[in-house]
Amino acid sequence: MPVRSAMTEERDSTDRFDTQLERLQRQFENISRMWDLERFGLSESEMTSIGIDLIDHGDEFELTANVPGFDRDEIDARLSENTLTITAEREEETEANEELYLKRERAHRSVSRSIRLPEPVNEENVTATYENGVLSLTLPKQQPSDVGGHTIEVE
Repeated sequence: MPVRSAMTEERDSTDRFDTQLERLQRQFENISRMWDLERFGLSESEMTSIGIDLIDHGDEFELTANVPGFDRDEIDARLSENTLTITAEREEETEANEELYLKRERAHRSVSRSIRLPEPVNEENVTATYENGVLSLTLPKQQPSDVGGHTIEVE
């Protein structure tokens, strides 16, 4: 029994040390994150949003969005009632190869941005490409005849 007690005490001591070490690592990560935000004048909400550029070319809009660190299949772009919503979501899981792992970590990262377009667009002809962390959309404007109904000529 004394051997088992010594082993139990050693395991408890190791568990307490690991827990304290994890807390310390989280505190350093928080400090680092706060320092970076302040250094660049950004708020936390700006870090979870997608930066965009919207250009009006007359007959179409061109939108570019910075979505680095995501794969193409992790990005969703939707157009509804003249509002474009871009969402990117990633889940990562790392685990020890051993059958009885002592540590297993999961991470979830999600960013989203919605923008109301200044004019209606032809939803069926929107095109999108994603390369090197930049999502590019071409959004052709709706022609007056494309907007619900038709024009009635008055004589």
